[in-house]
This record gives sequence, structure tokens and C-alpha cells, in this order.
Amino acid sequence: MIKRFLNSFYYRVLSPNKYAKRVGVKYGENCVFRTKYFGSEPYLIEVGDRVATSSNVHFVTHDGSLSVIRGLFKEYRNIDLFDKIIIGNNVFIGINSTILPGTKIGDNVIVGAGSIVKGELKANSIYAGCPAKFILSIEDYLKKNEAKFDFTHDMSPMDKKLFLSKKFNIQ
Repeated sequence: MIKRFLNSFYYRVLSPNKYAKRVGVKYGENCVFRTKYFGSEPYLIEVGDRVATSSNVHFVTHDGSLSVIRGLFKEYRNIDLFDKIIIGNNVFIGINSTILPGTKIGDNVIVGAGSIVKGELKANSIYAGCPAKFILSIEDYLKKNEAKFDFTHDMSPMDKKLFLSKKFNIQ
């Protein structure tokens, strides 16, 4: 009872990064988690450096569908199926994505919003969809979008608003 209360308390008050560390997610430097959904075995998740998640990303390290097998076959009433999730360096995972057990994401990967990710995602690539599929390389993404880039990342919110208001002719 006390452990459940403390877990609930930590979930509510700790930042996502501090919560991840508290529950056992192994992660490198300069990571930014915007989610606290690390599943029931967060210690099976390994994350490299410079990884960012958007909100509502779910990490799942077990296969809950085995409840059907447990119900059908007496000899399997006590089974579970777990696998690790391993994420490389310099990765972004978009909003509402789910990372399933056994997933390995390489370095320099972008996962699009709402993706369901299972298996291996190769380095220097962009994946999206349900299930996530290869979309294009990071190099091709850069070429495709470079002309649309705005150098606003280090601007103050007010300066960014002024810049974007001017760019999009907002009064």
C-alpha cells in the first residue's frame, strides 16, 4: 500500500526525466522525456544520448496478449513474454507513438507522430506509420526541407512570435 502511494506520488511530482531515472530507465546525456509511460518493466529500456520524446509516448516491454494463451492452456497459466527496448543516440520520437517490446532504434532517427514501432529501425532514417515504415533518409529530409528552415530555436518566445507573425502576415 505504501509503495503504491509512493509510486503514485513520484509519478505526479517528478519531472519525466527524474521519474524515468527513479523507475530504472537507463538513459544517456541531454535526453528530454515528455512522457512518463515507461511500462511495467522500465528497467528493460536503454536510451542513448540526445534522445527526445514528445508527449504521450508509450514504451511497452511486455506482451499483454498472453492473457488469452493463459486462459486457453492450463500449462501456460504462469507465462510472460518480455523484451528490451534499445534506443540509440540523437533520436526523436513523435507524439502518441508506441514503442513495442524488442524494438531497437538506431542513431539519428526520427519517429513520426502516432507511430507503432516494432523491430529494428536503421540509423540515419525517418520512420512513421502504423506499423512504422521507412519514409526517407535524414539526408533526403534535410534536402527536402532546408529551404523552409527558420533559425528561431534560440529566440525568446516574444522574438519568435514577432518573427512568425511577420513571416505568416499575422496582425
